[in-house]
Amino acid sequence: MHIFSVDVEDWFHILDLAGAPDLVTWDRLPSRVERNFHRLLELFALSQAKVTCFFLGWIGERFPDLVRTAAADGHEIASHGYAHRLVYEMTQADFREDAAHSRKLLEDIAGCEVVGYRAAGFSCTARIPWFYDELHAAGYRYDSSVFPAPRGHGGLPGAPQAPHQINTNRGTIVEFPITVLNLLGRPTCFFGGGYLRLFPMWLIRTMAKRVARQNRPVVFYVHPREIDPDHPRLSMSLQRRFRSYVNLRSTERKIRHILADFPLTTFRDYLATYTLTT
Repeated sequence: MHIFSVDVEDWFHILDLAGAPDLVTWDRLPSRVERNFHRLLELFALSQAKVTCFFLGWIGERFPDLVRTAAADGHEIASHGYAHRLVYEMTQADFREDAAHSRKLLEDIAGCEVVGYRAAGFSCTARIPWFYDELHAAGYRYDSSVFPAPRGHGGLPGAPQAPHQINTNRGTIVEFPITVLNLLGRPTCFFGGGYLRLFPMWLIRTMAKRVARQNRPVVFYVHPREIDPDHPRLSMSLQRRFRSYVNLRSTERKIRHILADFPLTTFRDYLATYTLTT
């Protein structure tokens, strides 16, 4: 069984980019998230798949019906933080407030418990040793913020690649790292974001089978903007533009293949059903 997740954010929520819109301007920008997220829900309904939706608290606050609809459809509601900030650029106190606020906000909207968290940009790094203590204190039971490979922002090279328990000063929390495979000695992702858009579907299937042979679930992840090739563009370097916008027209087709080809579940249900191997 594998896990499918959506980071529910809008087209202007691109990180670590000079000139990116500031929080105070977000509600004045033309939003595309409603239409795109409803389209994703349609795809999930057609395949009867249940997925985990990591909502930005800001999105939930502005579009609460998206949260309620996803919950009513049986999808897991989880937190992507409130303001889409890189964790390692926040103080411990700021992170504490952001994580707790987003969880309570989403719980109040959805009317259900929120137990999962994913940091913006997978920004769990060695620079924030307090990360899991604060997540546990905020009421989360699992996290999916570790990218166990070098990365432009975030990245925790050498971290375990399988789901595992983390002991904190307050108790345990489960980490579901983003799925990578060692390819030519380098841990490589094939299963989400720009990686999913870049690689052909036959290679994604092949690598998913390799992950399964290691008794690990594949963690797939997408963003609503990735099924919207005509969404507005932000100004950025050619290299960053390639990473942000390559193969947008392929995303919906690949999602359809994933939904058809793989048994999928949510993080919450995986945690309740399967014994961790590490």
